[in-house]
Amino acid sequence: MISQGPASVDVVVIGAGPVGLACALEARRRGLSVCVVDKGALVNSLVGYPTNMEFFSTPELLEIGGYPFPTAHYKPLREDALDYYRRVAVAEQLTLRLYERVLRLEGQPGAYAVVTEKGRLATRYVIIATGFFDVPNRLDVPGADLPHVSYYYKEPYAHVGQSVVVIGAKNSAAKAALQLVRAGAQVTLVVRGSAVSDSVKYWIRPDLLNRIAEGRIRAYYQTTVHHIGPDSVGLLTPEGPVELLAHYVYALTGYRPDYSLLANLGITFQDDAARTPTHNPDTFETNQPGVYLAGTVCGGLNTSRWFIENGRHHAAVIAAQLAVPATIE
Repeated sequence: MISQGPASVDVVVIGAGPVGLACALEARRRGLSVCVVDKGALVNSLVGYPTNMEFFSTPELLEIGGYPFPTAHYKPLREDALDYYRRVAVAEQLTLRLYERVLRLEGQPGAYAVVTEKGRLATRYVIIATGFFDVPNRLDVPGADLPHVSYYYKEPYAHVGQSVVVIGAKNSAAKAALQLVRAGAQVTLVVRGSAVSDSVKYWIRPDLLNRIAEGRIRAYYQTTVHHIGPDSVGLLTPEGPVELLAHYVYALTGYRPDYSLLANLGITFQDDAARTPTHNPDTFETNQPGVYLAGTVCGGLNTSRWFIENGRHHAAVIAAQLAVPATIE
């Protein structure tokens, strides 16, 4: 695994997640030089996932580059995946530029320059595989940026004996609420809709509903957050305003692509509900010739359309379109 590499390559992959790594592997196997750039760590989103988080997929569906995913678990844990993707990057000696934020794209098709906070990287092609986990859907209410409000959940152990409010109705909120209550927190779940989402996994949803039914987790439905104070949360419920004690708040309200980065890379957006980045759904090429999207970012705000399991296959589709540079005799 190379940390810097040359100043000019055939392909720059923006995003060092599983799909970005898959794109790098496929391009390399077609004789192209590749550099992967990421503003954070290797597989940065996975680093931010909850401790010991269990994937919903089997190991085979998370594999890239033909490398087997060894694990003793039927459904691998976050830590299994972190080790697996690191081992793949090391085995392939991928050129990585980590903790280097991409700022914009300059130049013209076939002669682009990816400008980062640390320099410029000349390239013929660009693949954007930036996912969505780095940009949370923040609450637009007073107090949403207070230090005890988090848009990411890691583990429950710091909240023993505390009153914790969890905002959200999908898998992340459901799992956080269950872990927190079992670790000794007093948990309140705030749901904007009329029920916990049907999209919550079939083995998680009944567990959550049963804990609500027995009173271990208090739930407010058809409820929104009005404000957050230093030790309280104000809710607007169907029965009127409610003020709750809250030592900590987890606003697990989803995430979105980094639209400002996409715009700086010259990508336009469709006028649809998902604000889909412009691309050909068959080739994944964007409105910028030679610039491609891969993985979850293709769906825009529809972040449930693409995952590692199906997004990793974008790599082969994209790589097949990239011309191998001619050999000089």
